[in-house]
Amino acid sequence: MRAYPAALTPDPDGGFTLTFRDVPEAITEGDTREEALLRGEDALESALAMYVAASEPLPVASAVAPGEELVPLSALGMAKAALYEAMREQGVGRAALARRLRWHLPQVSRVLDLRHASKMEQVEVALAALGLRLVVDVARAA
Repeated sequence: MRAYPAALTPDPDGGFTLTFRDVPEAITEGDTREEALLRGEDALESALAMYVAASEPLPVASAVAPGEELVPLSALGMAKAALYEAMREQGVGRAALARRLRWHLPQVSRVLDLRHASKMEQVEVALAALGLRLVVDVARAA
């Protein structure tokens, strides 16, 4: 599971600011702790999308420190992050993946974009082209 520790800071005027130590580009806020944490997933995926667009490695999540909350990516975001990292590990670029899949390059770009609402099946097909398969697991909510 890909999740990042986040710090919730109370705002003197009310609400909370959520920041990620490992992904400083991801910042959001909410009127309540719960709202800030819900918005955290979107902020995190938007920030990680910048890393993918720049062909940079995704930040490694550090251990949760006292007072921090663990914010996971969405299921689709986790699958896309796994695809991106597998491509980097195998040295397969976007054009090479497009050739393997017989897709147009924009299709590969969309399936890698954490902000794009791709179908999970598309990510599964792309992973299969790298010799991988998607495995889904369920865990009890904290």
